[in-house]
Parts: sequence; structure tokens; C-alpha cells
Amino acid sequence: ALKKIGVNKGDRVTIYLPMVPELAIAMLACARIGAIHSVVFGGFSAESLKNRILDCKSDVVITADGGYRGGRIVPLKQTTDEALKDCPDVKTVVVLKRTGKDVPFTEGRDKWWNDLVKGVPLECEPEKMDAEYPLFILYTSGSTGKPKGVMHTTGGYMVYTSLTHELIFDLREEDTYWCTADVGWVTGHSYIVYGPLANGATSIMFEGVPNYPDWGRFWDVVDKYAVNIIYTAPTAIRAIAREGEAPVKKRSRKSLRLLGTVGEPINPEVWLWYHKVVGDGRSPIVDTWWQTETGGILITPLPGAIDQKPGSATLPFFGVEPTVGNLCISRPWPGIMRGVYGDPDRFKKTYFSTFPGRYFTGDGCRRDEDGYYWITGRVDDVINVSGHRLGTAEIESALVSHAAVAEAAVVGFPHDIKGQGIYAYVTLKTGIQSTEALRTELVQHVRKGIGPLAQPDVIHWAPALPKTRSGKIMRRILRKIAADEFDTLGDISTLADPSVVDTLVKEKVARSGK
Repeated sequence: ALKKIGVNKGDRVTIYLPMVPELAIAMLACARIGAIHSVVFGGFSAESLKNRILDCKSDVVITADGGYRGGRIVPLKQTTDEALKDCPDVKTVVVLKRTGKDVPFTEGRDKWWNDLVKGVPLECEPEKMDAEYPLFILYTSGSTGKPKGVMHTTGGYMVYTSLTHELIFDLREEDTYWCTADVGWVTGHSYIVYGPLANGATSIMFEGVPNYPDWGRFWDVVDKYAVNIIYTAPTAIRAIAREGEAPVKKRSRKSLRLLGTVGEPINPEVWLWYHKVVGDGRSPIVDTWWQTETGGILITPLPGAIDQKPGSATLPFFGVEPTVGNLCISRPWPGIMRGVYGDPDRFKKTYFSTFPGRYFTGDGCRRDEDGYYWITGRVDDVINVSGHRLGTAEIESALVSHAAVAEAAVVGFPHDIKGQGIYAYVTLKTGIQSTEALRTELVQHVRKGIGPLAQPDVIHWAPALPKTRSGKIMRRILRKIAADEFDTLGDISTLADPSVVDTLVKEKVARSGK
């Protein structure tokens, strides 16, 4: 069907679909004929979609009449049309019927998916590909400037995703495996589509959110399909934990054998809750560290083989050689990205110029007395307080270890005396009231847990934190709010809930009078 509309080897195809099987089908169809897919997360704005289409010079977009998220319809086709106003080179838009709602339709350009696939042969001869030929481009946000088109290739990437998926998740023939991520992120590429399918795994794709129709949604899915392995994000676990044990304990979850986490370091308190409440104390946790750029998992426990420590990613995967401090990798591995699409200078400057001869991850890392690795967060998430460097992740973990706290995000802000002060955004557990007494208690809690230097100068009660739709906290925005730089917040349209920012800004204005 793609060939019928003129797609050939090397062409870029933008895919902007909800979490439905046709998303994986479209990716694999591209791979089959040697086209390079660029999947854009279905929650991104028209502006974000436009920028990604223009950067990879795609002339075909595959989208849908809509998708479902938390009981509402996401207007994917309308967003696509808005993006394409500034993309004159796009000649074909393939539209999947998902919701059945009426959508705008441009004759000559737009084609229905179902019409395109009618009458095509069941077999499509695969294109012969060099192992180093591009398989896909996936955009990841840069700390500055436009998003980076991370490029992965055909051979090494698939070897690495299939191997890591099989060994790290202890995959067995009879397993039902569920990664809760969206395929619009690298976790979905590597551990929903390519790794599991290369291994012949029985996998679940989930078009939904953890709190709809209620906070027991994940565990309903686990029980319905007898899920053995679940791979999800600390953000989701923290949100679920905030609601207490009841939504989890009302479900059986007896099928669960292995729990996984991905996306960011997991606070020890949350790790323990996940282990004790979700896993009933019987399921190992694989706390995995990796990046869009690495293609697959680099630091992780192997279940049953490596003793675990709550909050530690433990040990490197086979063949991976990390360095501590500024976390670098000293030798290549099959899944490493092969470039930033269309910008080789940016590739070299971003990843290989800071520490020549090594891949620089941008993360910080330490090793304990047992040789275990602890990811301390992004290197730029370090606060310099009176000449002392403090990792924000450690302060956040100290706050979350308090019984009243569901979630915390810590940033630096300008301080007249100390250079930088510590500004903590704190979300309390459901039913707990914010009081001055609790504020004082939390400051003392951090002081006791880490030391006087780490005590927050400001605690800002936050009903919610600004997060991307993959669940990552947007600390860049939090830094701007803490510094009263409200005019330079940048694009917040890609956030899961942009209104969270408005609430925090109003509270900060009321607090500072600016």
C-alpha cells in the first residue's frame, strides 16, 4: 500500500497515530520496504508535528481521524491539517478510521487507510538492507534549540533490542508481556515493537491512561490478560501510590512475575511501594537506565541473578563500560544511535566532544561500595549551593521518603547569599493538607536525611507538576517559575496538562508579588 502511493527505500514517512495495532503495522511496513519512519507521539501539538515533518523532509504522513485518551477524543486529523499548513512538500496523508467521527478531508491529498490496503497482495518482498542503513528517526528534546532527530539503524538496533528484551525481562515462551509506554517514545519502539516482536513475545498495546476510568486500570488489565511482566514509569507508580493501596489491593495481580521501571531514576520509597504493594513482595524489579540515543537498556539488574537495591540501576549490561561522575560509555554497543538526522556536527558536539573518545550521556552517576551504579539525574540538574554541588535527585528522594509526600521536584534559583538556593515543588498525598507545620517538618526531614546544606529554601505546594506526555517532569519550566522568568517559559503545548503551569505561575506571583 505504501509503494502504491510512491514510497520508496530511503523515503521518510511521518506516523502520527494513537496506540492501535496499525501504528506497529505502519512502522513494520516502512521497515519492510526500506522507508525510514518518524513516529510522532499522538499527544504532540501541531507546531511540534510540523517541526518534525520539516526536519526529516517527509512527504507522507500517516494519521487517524482521532484517538482515545482518558474518555475523550484526541483530534489527530485536525492537528495534522494545522501542521501541514506550513509543510508544502507533504503530498499524501493516509487517514485511519479509529473513532468514526467526521473529519476534514482534502481531496487528492488525503486517502483512507482501508481504501489503500484493498486489493494489495498478501506478500510484500522485503527490501534487502545493509545493517547500517537507517531504520527510523525519533525526535528527542534538546536542552536548547530544536529537537534532535535521533537516527537508529537496521542491524545493530534490532540485535540489541531483542537481546536486552529477552535477558533483562527473563522472557519465557508462555509469558504475556506489557510495556505501558506509548510507541511515540523510544521505550515503545524498543520494548513494544521491535524487541518483543523479534522475540515472538505475546505483547499488550494499551490505548489509555492509568487513572481512567479509575486508578485500578493497570491492574484490571493485568488481571484480564494474566500479565506476567509489566514495564512502566516511576511517574505512573508515584501517581498510583498517591491514591493509596486500595485500588491495587482490590485486584488479584497474581499473574505478575516481574516488574520493570523506565524513564527516570526511581526514588527508593517508591521502589519499595512498587515491590511490596504491586508485587506483593515476591516480584523482582528491573530498574533500567537507558536513553533514546542508546536504543536499548545499558544499566540494569538481571532478575534472580543480581541482588537489588531500591533506587539503584545496579550493574552494566554485558559489554557496556560506564564511567562514573559524568556518566560516559567508553566503548560502543550495537544499539547506539548513528547520528542526528541531517546534522552530523550536532551529533559530534552533543555526545562526543565533552569527553573525547567516549559517549557522554548528560547524566550524573555514582558507584557505591558494592560497585552498584546510582543515576543522580541530568548533569544540569545539579545545584551549586555556597560552592557545594548537590544533586536534585537526592533531595527529591529525601522529600518523597516523608509519609505525606507523593512527589517532589527540586530546582535551583538565584540566591543573593548562596549563589543558588534550593526550591522544592511538593505534591502531597491525597487527603493531606498543606500547613506551615508540615513545611517546617519537611525542611527538617531533608536536613536530617542529607544535611543542613540540602535543606530547601522554598517549599512550593504543587497540586500537580508539569510533565511531558511520557511522564517526565519539565524541570526547565520549574526553574523559570522559581526564578520569576515567566516571560520565557517557552512552548508548553507538549505538556500533558499545560494548565498546571498556569496554576504554579499564579501561586508564585502571589507569593513574590512580581
